[in-house]
Amino acid sequence: MGTFQYGLDYALVGGFLSMPGFLKVYGYYSPELKKWNIDPTVQQLISSLMTIGTFVGSLLIGPLSTKFGRRHGLWGAAGLNAISTAIMLSTTSVAALYVARLMLGISVGWFFTFSQLYVHEAAPAHLRGIVFGFYQVMLSVGSIVGASVDFGTHKIQSKRAYQIPLAIFFVAPTIQSIMIIFFPESPRWLMVQGKEEEAEKALRRLRNKDIDEHEFQAEFNEIRGSTREQVENNKKWLFIEMWRGTNFRRTVLCLAVVCFHAANGSSWVNIYTTYFLTVSGVQNEFAMSVMITCIGLLGCIFSLGFTRFVDRRVVIIIGCSACALCQLFMAIVWTIHPGSKIGGQCVVAFISLFTFFYVAYSPTAWLVGGEIPNNHLRPFTYGMATALNFVGNWLGTFTAPYFINPAKLGWSAKYGYIWFGTNSLLVLFTIFFLPETRDRTLEEVHEMFENKVPTHKFKTYVCTGVEAFAAQGVAKADILTERHPYPAEKEAVEQLETREEEVKDQPKKESWRSDKKYMTPLSSPSSQNDP
Repeated sequence: MGTFQYGLDYALVGGFLSMPGFLKVYGYYSPELKKWNIDPTVQQLISSLMTIGTFVGSLLIGPLSTKFGRRHGLWGAAGLNAISTAIMLSTTSVAALYVARLMLGISVGWFFTFSQLYVHEAAPAHLRGIVFGFYQVMLSVGSIVGASVDFGTHKIQSKRAYQIPLAIFFVAPTIQSIMIIFFPESPRWLMVQGKEEEAEKALRRLRNKDIDEHEFQAEFNEIRGSTREQVENNKKWLFIEMWRGTNFRRTVLCLAVVCFHAANGSSWVNIYTTYFLTVSGVQNEFAMSVMITCIGLLGCIFSLGFTRFVDRRVVIIIGCSACALCQLFMAIVWTIHPGSKIGGQCVVAFISLFTFFYVAYSPTAWLVGGEIPNNHLRPFTYGMATALNFVGNWLGTFTAPYFINPAKLGWSAKYGYIWFGTNSLLVLFTIFFLPETRDRTLEEVHEMFENKVPTHKFKTYVCTGVEAFAAQGVAKADILTERHPYPAEKEAVEQLETREEEVKDQPKKESWRSDKKYMTPLSSPSSQNDP
């Protein structure tokens, strides 16, 4: 619901600038154009203040999330959204509109980032990709709903033309705020706060009620043991800690992969789609633009089918490569047939393909960006990454007219040559620097970064520290279920209950494999030859 609100806002407010009902309140009548128009400064501020708000809101995620948690952050976003929407509904003052847009931007930044943090930390490792894929689905649905509502009201000549769409801003946050009451707080956030009993209760509520106790205790003890280490090693100013030691590599990777979205060139493609639709001779530009958005939705749904089985790196490499080729072909077509109808039609076709591939791989980039930081620093690192991505998108939007406008460079679709280059760099960056995290718990990812595992060894690396934590959890489950434990398991339970030490430095008497469904011993007294 949080990402639905994000897509809804950008689609709805973008359509206001062409509504006579909105322009009569905040614009002026142009005798030369013989229609209502809006001052360019007002137009830029309406868009820029929203971006500034999302930037500020995302930067505040770290301290606010650390103090109040993920659920309260979403409630705060809903409250701020209600206040800003009420102002926009009731005011006719441009100054009040500016303040409301800034506040709405902050709330959108909170919706966008708090919801992603919760999904990262609540979903099981093997389902995280699928669950996260619905983030992009809801964003696309929000965009389609917003554009459709605008189309239904854009001919109304009164203030109701924009007030009716604005009223929809109350719907999703209200539904989400009520639903969150019935959901627990993030167990990893609770663990960072030292609330271990509450964390265990939260994790039980998030897992199947029929879950095997050994599986549950293995996962819970992984989270507990690893988070204790993380908190112990990051006690100072967290904005500084994220740049120190092994955290530096994780911070750079998180910032980079999240900002892939800005570097793909989606910002200029989205804004100038209508222009190329006009050039290509399309009669109903709105209907076609909605259809292109629906193609993006198909890309989202398509990604749900493979994200569970295909490596993260492969998805990103294919996605960025496809985006690069679409940008290149757009530029080549416009170089050969500039300003022609056939050139416009080809560009629209490649825009549609670009949208499909971009939206299909986009959730994976967000997903990896949130998997890389540790539990303690995740809100700070991920919040900063989201903020920088918003700035990157704004820069793409702000500079695009200089390249495309005939009064400036006049490149039009040849602007794609530049974005072909940036997408190619993203492919190379992924190949050489981005590690594989599919089906890994967040604690396994932490251990690999702490052990300075090279990029190309992440996929096959065996996390012995996490396995030891899991073994302790399984041994505890043996006692809870009154099954006679193996000697090594019993010893692990005693260690767990008497002292808190780093388990990875202790001698291991058995080898354990951390499966995402069950925790099973690799060897036992009754089966010495099991592989």
